[in-house]
This record gives sequence, structure tokens and C-alpha cells, in this order.
Amino acid sequence: MQHKIVFLDRATVAKEVTFNSLSFPHSWLEYASTSPEQTLDRLWGATICITNKVVIDQRLIDQLPDLRLIVVAATGTNAVDLEACKQRGISVCNVRGYAKTTVCEHVFAMILGLRKQLALYRDELNRGRWQEENQFCYFNQPIHELAGNQLGIIGSGTIAQSVAQVAKVFGMNVCYHSLSGRDQLPFARSVPLDALLAQSDIVSLHCPLTEQTQHLIHLDNLKQMKKNALLINTARGGVVDLEALKQALDEQWIAGAGLDVVPQEPPEKNSTAMALAAYPNVILTPHVAWASQEAMQVLADQVMNNIEQFVHNKPTNLVV
Repeated sequence: MQHKIVFLDRATVAKEVTFNSLSFPHSWLEYASTSPEQTLDRLWGATICITNKVVIDQRLIDQLPDLRLIVVAATGTNAVDLEACKQRGISVCNVRGYAKTTVCEHVFAMILGLRKQLALYRDELNRGRWQEENQFCYFNQPIHELAGNQLGIIGSGTIAQSVAQVAKVFGMNVCYHSLSGRDQLPFARSVPLDALLAQSDIVSLHCPLTEQTQHLIHLDNLKQMKKNALLINTARGGVVDLEALKQALDEQWIAGAGLDVVPQEPPEKNSTAMALAAYPNVILTPHVAWASQEAMQVLADQVMNNIEQFVHNKPTNLVV
């Protein structure tokens, strides 16, 4: 059997990253991006689909009789209707563990940037404030250490555990809340969500976007947090209610936020996300925490291995 493989959004992986060859007969079609209107036509006759963010819903699945496998080029699978795939007997697999180092590094880059006021001091320096001060150092905003702070992690997967390990090296105390019910992790203690929010100096989100986690961080939760607390989100944009976060920052319920993800990507120019990007106590990055060259190559290798193993009746990383 010759498989038809279609990659719907190749541009979501850097062009320098290579996808290894496959050992079985196949055709390969790839598109930089695919709109909803183009998806059915491009997947017609495909047996294997690769998607990162292109939505594969039930309406589409019902019109693709040849489809046997969907490979998600990410860990999160919220772009695919898993129940519809299950009913049709279509396998779905994802990639796992590929970004634990790079996301962890990004989390601490944002934490350190906010706690050390790096963006603010860079702007002040460029405005000539150091020269105006006329002394060897210039400090008009408080700088804080991480040692002794409590880091609260929402999530318990590979990235969450990596973040917990690094936090320990900084001398931080670590607690976590697992939405899946995992109650024992190395380097951290399990606590209820309310306790984590109320006690933590920094809250870092590492959970998937599901019905359960949509707006998990909302107005009431933000009111529970410490006034000196930071909120870090490298998970999914929908986990945080951005309107509530803006109010929390405007009214100084919390001290700052680091966001690598927002509900709509890219955000509109007049969106709440872009309004927050202008705040001196907010760092907004364009969903790049995962995107080191090294991590993307691991992702590409896993995508191709998932396909290879499926075709040889040894499926791996199955979600459905």
C-alpha cells in the first residue's frame, strides 16, 4: 500500500529543521499553512495527516474515508476532535517531552526578567537615566532574588517537573497542583489549587487546554494571589482569562506576568493581549518558548518515527 501523507502547516516548524525519510512507499505533500476552506481538498485521499494547529473536526473527519492516522506535531491535541477519531477508528498520536528543556529555560528567562526588572532598566538606560543619576549605579525599582520564594506549578507533566528541578537549584520552595490527580512528584509537594495560589510568590502554568482548564485562572483566582506574585503562562492562552489578568494588574492585585501564549494567535493589534504587552511589568513573547532549534528537531524526529511505527503496526505516542 502506498500512503499519501499531507503536512498541513509545515511553516510551524523552522525551515532549518529536517524531516527524515520514511522506509515505505508513500507520497508527501506539504503546505506552509492551510486555511479551513482548503483543508478538505488538501486532505482528500490522504491516509496520514500531519497537523500542528490546523483544526481537524468531526465535519472534516466524516468526509475523509481514507484517513487512518493524524500526527499532531505538538503535545497538545486540542486542534483534533479525538472523540470523532475514536468513533471512526482513526489513530491520533502526538509528540512528547521534546520541549522540556527549552520551555523550562523560557519560564526562568521571564521570571528573572521580571524579578530583576531587566526591560525597565534597559529602557531607563536608553533614556539616559544612568547619566542623570551621576553615580556608579542606578536603581529606582526594586530587584528581588528567587531564593526562598515559593514557586507554585499548575501541572505535573515532564515540563512541570523540569521547572521544579531548576527552581530547586535557585533555592526556591516548590509546590504543585495536578489536575490529573498525580499526588507524588520528586522535588515538589502536592497542594490544593487555592493553597497554591494564596501561598506562591510565582505561579507557573503547565497544563493542557481542556474544558476543565479553560479560564482556569480567572478573576476570583487572581484575587487569591499575593500582591508581589508573578503569573507565568507557557501552556495555552485559553487557560488564563486575559481581561481578568488585565484588571488584576491595573488594580495591583499581582506584581506582573510573563505570557508566551494568548487565546488568539496572533492577537489583534487592539486586543487585550497587545495592551498587556505595553505594560512595564508584563513580558509577552510570540509563542516561542518551545521553539529552540534543538527542540524542533526532536519534534520532527518524533513525528517521522510516529508515522514509521504506525505503518509497521507498532504505534507509539498514541492519544487515540
